[in-house]
Amino acid sequence: MSENKKFVPFVSAETNMAEFTLKAVLIGLVMCVILGAANAYLGLKAGMTIAATYPAAVIGMALLKAMKGSILEENISRTVGSIGESVAAGAIFTLPAFFVSGIWTEFYTPGHYITSTLILISGGVLGIMFVALLRRVMVEDVELPFPESVAAAEIHKAGRSGGGGSKFLFGAMFGGALIKSLSELKLFAYTWEKFIVFSKTAITKTNFFGKGGLLLSSPGISPAYMGVGYIIGPKLGALNFSGGLIAWGLLTPIILYFIGPSLNIDSMAAAMVAEFAAKGQTISLDDATHKVWIDQAYTVWKFIVRPIAIGGMLVGAGFTLYKMRKSLITGIARSIGDVKKAASGTAEVTSRNEKDIKFTWIMIGIIGVAIATFLITYFIFHTSILVAFVAATILIVLAFFFAAVSGYLVGIMGSSNNPISGLTLTALVVTALIMVVMGVNADAGGVAAVLGVAAIVCVSAAVAGEMLQDLKAGHILGGTPWKMQIGDIIGVVAAGIVMFGVLVILNEGDLKMGGGGFGGKNLPAPQASLMAMLSKGIVGGEMAWPLIIVGMLMGVALILMQIKSPMLISVGMYLPLETTFAIFIGGLIKGIVELYNDKRKHNEAQKARIENTGVLLASGFIAGEALIGLLFAALAFFDVKLFAIFDSPSFLVSLIVLAIIAIILVRIPLRNAGRPDEPAPPTASF
Repeated sequence: MSENKKFVPFVSAETNMAEFTLKAVLIGLVMCVILGAANAYLGLKAGMTIAATYPAAVIGMALLKAMKGSILEENISRTVGSIGESVAAGAIFTLPAFFVSGIWTEFYTPGHYITSTLILISGGVLGIMFVALLRRVMVEDVELPFPESVAAAEIHKAGRSGGGGSKFLFGAMFGGALIKSLSELKLFAYTWEKFIVFSKTAITKTNFFGKGGLLLSSPGISPAYMGVGYIIGPKLGALNFSGGLIAWGLLTPIILYFIGPSLNIDSMAAAMVAEFAAKGQTISLDDATHKVWIDQAYTVWKFIVRPIAIGGMLVGAGFTLYKMRKSLITGIARSIGDVKKAASGTAEVTSRNEKDIKFTWIMIGIIGVAIATFLITYFIFHTSILVAFVAATILIVLAFFFAAVSGYLVGIMGSSNNPISGLTLTALVVTALIMVVMGVNADAGGVAAVLGVAAIVCVSAAVAGEMLQDLKAGHILGGTPWKMQIGDIIGVVAAGIVMFGVLVILNEGDLKMGGGGFGGKNLPAPQASLMAMLSKGIVGGEMAWPLIIVGMLMGVALILMQIKSPMLISVGMYLPLETTFAIFIGGLIKGIVELYNDKRKHNEAQKARIENTGVLLASGFIAGEALIGLLFAALAFFDVKLFAIFDSPSFLVSLIVLAIIAIILVRIPLRNAGRPDEPAPPTASF
């Protein structure tokens, strides 16, 4: 959209329409708790969560349409309903770390419930307060496409219009759900992996298994990730994928090459064969060796390459905020100016869809969270007054810093790919360093204080990203910002009250079944386990700083090379390769559509129709996979056993599925270009 073209929301500011109603808020709160609980389970099991914006949009739309609700009520319902996933992310990435690190010998006690609830609610409220300051800067930035926000808005608009566009959306939703279901039932493989061993000769097993190698991977067969890639386009998709290539094509193979001879792969493979035999199963020595090499490659990536990526994200975060400095200063100055005008009685009349929470209440909220952090650190974690004061100060600075960065990343990639755990690890490292400089050690509440600050920052960044995504969708639809912000505060409080109970049920249930609870085989809680290790290592003086420093130097080098977004490259290093690869494929598909536009010499009206159809299809794929993913998570939570169509599904079928998704995203939009003389339709605003 041209910068000079005046933005027109779907519902005008002058329209008097039901919005912040009891039914909309209640439906949102129910979704907030349910979607948050499902994501908590997924995160503890697999270290990932599913963005709840699309499920909340579709469910809220269906329920409110049946109840004759308005589109702005749907907007409120989606906003409140999706925030539970962010609180869940903050909870699972940090709270189990108190248990894994040994600070809490028992996960559940009444005191731990109070501490956890205060952390979650404080972090959530802080994120919303900072978002209220940043909203105008972020949602009106024409350089931020907000792909998932546009998709969510299109879901609501398509549901209201009842026109031809809705068939693309809901048809793609069905397709995305079907593909995800068939993947879960093992009709086809989600991804393909092959470890290629570096060796001059493959005559003997000694030479064949001695030098390390390269792990090859396919893109994940994910309609959702391909849909995100389609929306953000080929350039941003390629930039993100380049980080994956650095991680898996450069760093991991080099490290494996040098440590390969010392890994004793043959012994580990033999042990795996014996382990299978003890279970009455069989595996060949070659297959076992292949699996051991893949495991070692992932170990190198998780514990060496990812910390390097975190160092890169630390520098990238600073660079991102530096580039945004003028806009951020302008946004804050506008907010302060509004307060001064209101106090002098000369405040300008602000339209309904531009009103945020009042600046006075924003400051009260921020100061209140700082006080709560001080009290938690001093009275609960038993630190000194100075340490508690410093912790509260660090919290506010880091939370604002990462709220801005989180919003920026959501604006580019969407909340599904917002690296909250990476941002949290960065906050943890910075906090731990400052604590060490102050002379705090593990015996003086230092580890607990570091984890507490990181937890609040984590929730704040997660909530900020999700809130900005919903505010952008609301901006497109014509929602009222302050009502959405109040709705999210209610949602954060509700999720904060119940989320610890969800974690307790999962942990205690696993302990009773002999699974070890958090950090064990069934609930590995990878992010929380890593944070526990880092906090104890840094405060206890056992941290391997060269990895973080190498990553920071890499970030500086990327800046010197004038890379558009060093942060995106570091994020690509941090995410699994099949994820960034799938997003990249989606971007390439969008690039193919753009090439056809030029080849067929489509005019602007035709390009607009193609763009709208493509966004609807991509949005449907994202929403369909997200909804069915939550359904399978619920089935797993209740231990419902599902059948497998194939024990070892073929990846050839996966390639066919990939091709079908690509054909749909290319041919259907191009077929709906229309005649050159047809007027251009209204397009989604970026």
